[in-house]
Amino acid sequence: MVVLKVFIASILSVGVMSSVGADSYKANFPVDAKYFGQHMHQLLASSNPTPWPTVKFGTLRLWDAYVQWPLLEPTKGQWDFSKLDKYVEMAESHGVEILLPLGLSPSWASARPSEQSAYAVGNSAEPASMVDWRNYVRTVATRYKGRVHCYELWNEVNLPKFYSGSPEKLVELAQEMYSIIKEVDSTNTVVSPSITGDSTNAKQWLSRYLAAGGGKFADVIGYHFYVTAMPPEVLPSFVSEIKAIVAKYGYSKLPLWNTEAGWRIANTDGTSEKGAPSAWKRLEPDEAASYVARALVLTKASGVERFYWYAWDDGYMGSIEPKTKVIKPAGRAFGQVYEWLVGSFLKQCVQSEALWTCRIVYPDGKQGFIAWTTGNEKNWLPPEQWKVQKIQMLDGRWLAITPNGVTLTHTPVLYVQ
Repeated sequence: MVVLKVFIASILSVGVMSSVGADSYKANFPVDAKYFGQHMHQLLASSNPTPWPTVKFGTLRLWDAYVQWPLLEPTKGQWDFSKLDKYVEMAESHGVEILLPLGLSPSWASARPSEQSAYAVGNSAEPASMVDWRNYVRTVATRYKGRVHCYELWNEVNLPKFYSGSPEKLVELAQEMYSIIKEVDSTNTVVSPSITGDSTNAKQWLSRYLAAGGGKFADVIGYHFYVTAMPPEVLPSFVSEIKAIVAKYGYSKLPLWNTEAGWRIANTDGTSEKGAPSAWKRLEPDEAASYVARALVLTKASGVERFYWYAWDDGYMGSIEPKTKVIKPAGRAFGQVYEWLVGSFLKQCVQSEALWTCRIVYPDGKQGFIAWTTGNEKNWLPPEQWKVQKIQMLDGRWLAITPNGVTLTHTPVLYVQ
């Protein structure tokens, strides 16, 4: 407690504007490797496949990985688990947990089989028959019992190109899914359908789904915290807003997972960034590394229990170069923040004007402090009370503390006692 008071006093001396801290219960548990999630599209590609990442992560969400219902059961009763089996085997061999979204209806099972979607016709509609839905859920859950433990209902349901039905109909699907998943294995985790973005529509969709009882059929609330035209520092207030909606309907005790988020990241290997939305901010390599680090730290400090980055090998949001597969600075930053946080206790982030500082407590009682500025670069000395001995840069380099301090930039650095 004394150390915490000294830390806060050192920040107050330069004028606190705001602070971000996970609730006291969760802040007393170490950061788990499963906080660090990824998406990958081309692990099993026949041409130029993506190598398994060398950076560490704890969980893999299989969206846009070509393993949803329309591809698992393209014709009623005819199953193809070859690709999903390989993903499960790869994840197991690397000690990584899978989060499997179950959404999208095959055209043959769709309530609106000729309706356009982001994928094939009919995919965004709910299934016409609950019998088909139950059979699909049970078949998948039974096949991967003891191997896949986390299931998500549907992806980005507030966007009609992904889901064109009503929240109330989705609650019916959720109830059936929850019952079956738990019946197959009571230890399985069920994640609510994800909603994306900070629009009024997104928040109204979440409210309507929870008001219809959707929270009763979930162990976790999933949300996509995309802020593609803004910096990561807006995330704490965004998270707080979603938490308030969840609490309003009585589900504040459910964990909150960021099941998808990312930014547009420039390719430097000559690959086109075709399809990138013009409204999205395009991050150059070093800026992207900074955004990755700040987003991961601030989202965790806000009390979110998982962060699934989208996507490791995406064409215009990727952490690796699409053609050469060389890891971008953003990918290396993801791995470095993993090393900074996993096993430690992230207690609080404090903002004082443009300066951000986050306090870490290690299992041995020593402390670390992550710092960056959102303003102009400046030479900065950490408070004497921190008693720091060395600095680690986001690229992994270690530097000694000097009387002149270090140049603080938008890129976070770690000060260690």
